[in-house]
Amino acid sequence: MSLAISVFGLGYVGSVTMACFAEMGHRVIGVDVNPSKVDMLGSGRSPVVEARVGEMISSAHSAGRLQATVDAREAIRDSGITFVCVGTPSLRSGQLDLRHLEKVANEIGAALKEESSYHVIVVRSTVLPGTTESLVIPALERASGRKAGSDFAVCYNPEFMREGSAVADFLQPPYTILGARDAGELAQVRDLYKGIPGKVFETSISVAEMVKYVCNAYHAVKVGFANEIGTLCKQMGVDTHRVTQIFTSDTKLNISPAYLTPGFAFGGSCLPKDLRALAYRAKQLDLSLPLLESILPSNAEHVQRAVDEVLQTGRKKITVLGLSFKAGTDDLRESPQVRLIKQLLGEGCEVRIWDPDVLLGKLTGANRQYIEEVIPHIGSLLVSELAGAIEGAEVVILATKVAEHNQISSALKSGQIVIDLIHLDPNSRPKAVTYEGICW
Repeated sequence: MSLAISVFGLGYVGSVTMACFAEMGHRVIGVDVNPSKVDMLGSGRSPVVEARVGEMISSAHSAGRLQATVDAREAIRDSGITFVCVGTPSLRSGQLDLRHLEKVANEIGAALKEESSYHVIVVRSTVLPGTTESLVIPALERASGRKAGSDFAVCYNPEFMREGSAVADFLQPPYTILGARDAGELAQVRDLYKGIPGKVFETSISVAEMVKYVCNAYHAVKVGFANEIGTLCKQMGVDTHRVTQIFTSDTKLNISPAYLTPGFAFGGSCLPKDLRALAYRAKQLDLSLPLLESILPSNAEHVQRAVDEVLQTGRKKITVLGLSFKAGTDDLRESPQVRLIKQLLGEGCEVRIWDPDVLLGKLTGANRQYIEEVIPHIGSLLVSELAGAIEGAEVVILATKVAEHNQISSALKSGQIVIDLIHLDPNSRPKAVTYEGICW
């Protein structure tokens, strides 16, 4: 089914979006304040340099499926779906410059005021969560005198196109994300993407806005990480290519969803020690590797967030479920729970600890010695029974998965606050009136 689409903003994203929708057989109208861009499209030429886009625009123009204008009213009148692709550049402070977005929202709203038909506005510009609902929708409603949701729909549809491969990324994306206040508002956009492969996620506007930033931040982290590791390898005379080849072959832990669920800080005998060793070696080689050097401070800051979360409750009687760095082990080396408890004790909290794998009567060897010599004040806080640990507590901290949710639920009392540091699945959470997460 051929649809009439208008695209506001004929920069890189808008031009590729226009070309691809026209290639799919839809009739597309481009809108921009720059008359030279409009003239180029009006003569079948692309205003951007990108593989395949020039040919697609020329073909669509010849077939009568593509045109351009500086008149917003004309574009809205002759289309049923509008994509907003204007730029949101950075100001010197780093804040987004949203003037173009607000201006276009006002123009579209003014055009909608003269129309009686239902219209769908799809924001593609990259904006921080909350922007579509706090800026775009109010501007549209003010300028049009109409109501979002009943008179027109507003959706958010982030793009994941890379320069140089934008057409392939558009037509074969990793997924398609459609954000709206109500799923019913996505009907036309859903139909528009029916021929595009990949999973479609329908979600809230704010989640759709945020996913774009998460992707770009993670891509930046990966590039920085790879470059710093490569730099370190080269300086140590290690084959960077072979290291990378072996590292990326692991799709169970390395290139996978593993370790990407927000939760508590990392610990244990490996990660902290190895990061310190790499940082020390880099200093010996007179290398500055700020990304690798920032990981341990970031981890320490996350422990502080947990401390702050507890202190903000105003309660002093705290029970921590889980002392070892992860469930199923008695290893206390570099356990973030130990650091958490030390800080809570320093803030005057009364702390009790339950961990079935870290009972003094069961511990032997290095872990018993660690408790007796390094943290005897924490060892004395260990309680042998789950129910006894929870009874009398004002705040119960789930630090590791040391017990089933039904066991914890049966021991919880009315009025107790549960703080979950491990991000349990909703179906696996103990029932509590007040249930908080540290970063979710």
